[in-house]
Amino acid sequence: MSKSVQVVGVGMIPFSKSGASESYPVMGAQAALEALKDAGIDYHKVQQAYAGYVFGDSTCGQAALYRVGLTGIPVVNVNNNCATGSTALFLGRQAIESGLDCVLVLGALNAVFTDREDPTQLFLDTMRDVQGVDENAPRAAQLFGGGGRTHMKMFGTKAETFARIAVKARKHAASNPYAVFRDPISLEQVMASPNIFGPLTRLQCCPPTCGAAAAILCSEDFAKKHGLDRRVKIAGQALTTDSNTSFDERDMRKLVGYDMARNAARRVYEQAGVGPEDIRVCELHDCFTANELLTYEALGLTAEGTAEKFIADGDNTYGGRVVTNPSGGLLSKGHPLGATGLAQCAELVWQLRGQAGARQVEGVRHALQHHLGLGGACVVTLYEAA
Repeated sequence: MSKSVQVVGVGMIPFSKSGASESYPVMGAQAALEALKDAGIDYHKVQQAYAGYVFGDSTCGQAALYRVGLTGIPVVNVNNNCATGSTALFLGRQAIESGLDCVLVLGALNAVFTDREDPTQLFLDTMRDVQGVDENAPRAAQLFGGGGRTHMKMFGTKAETFARIAVKARKHAASNPYAVFRDPISLEQVMASPNIFGPLTRLQCCPPTCGAAAAILCSEDFAKKHGLDRRVKIAGQALTTDSNTSFDERDMRKLVGYDMARNAARRVYEQAGVGPEDIRVCELHDCFTANELLTYEALGLTAEGTAEKFIADGDNTYGGRVVTNPSGGLLSKGHPLGATGLAQCAELVWQLRGQAGARQVEGVRHALQHHLGLGGACVVTLYEAA
């Protein structure tokens, strides 16, 4: 990275089931205030804000941040499907590298639009050509479930291997007060829940939820001047979009972001001067268990075709090689689309500070974040302890 970017404050509110939350401006303002409090600075010191939202319209960021303060700063609204929160983080990091001293990054979820063309139509058309369409299954489940089914065909992966990821997610979420689903579930319960598509059962699909999260980024000089916590910095970050391989190779894994994630991870490892073998904790985009399994391999946490052994050996949880989604992930913490990337950021900052409580992974020096949106975009961020 060309200039040190510090993450000096993070904040989030407990996620909740749809319909059980405050409005998005209220949630967003609460998360922003928590991040400012964590950083120990006043909103007037923030020079710009990047506000992520999904489905909402126009000035969603202002609707939330005007409740925090009316300082006249630029507020940039960001919408990049499920990768929105991390895209806002990417822009905030660029702003600091370009010369700003302090920015606020926010993510929240709004209402759904149904009156306009689907921006993922190319993906749906490709899916139709590769595997057909099941009119009775959700489209996202068909896309990611198709990726999982491809892995099964290529490497002999068993259906129960995907289900084990859901069991692990609930076990991790039990220690997270911000998570929606914290009750443990068994492998038998996961396998017995209604089939959705391919290897995916209902308990292997992330729930629709509401919530908000935020982060304060600043320069090294600003942090020193104001005596801010400088324990965590962004050591590498990349945002990628689809290449021709996503569509031309008729591989459902690649249609749902495998190559985007692999390309972003390679860039980040090079920037940070570390490799996947240095990662001990990772928050990744487990919208479905199938995507978590595919992402282990895309990020290089395990070699291609070896994810089943990685899971069977317990290398994806405490006592293993890389604790994945200590927060419980999207599967158990919840997935309020615009907030997810900043919630991942918050969890990893807490891990690097040693503030994750019962979820704490010991000996964490580097923490990896993977955040995916079909349409498409993938943001991979590597945080480093000072």
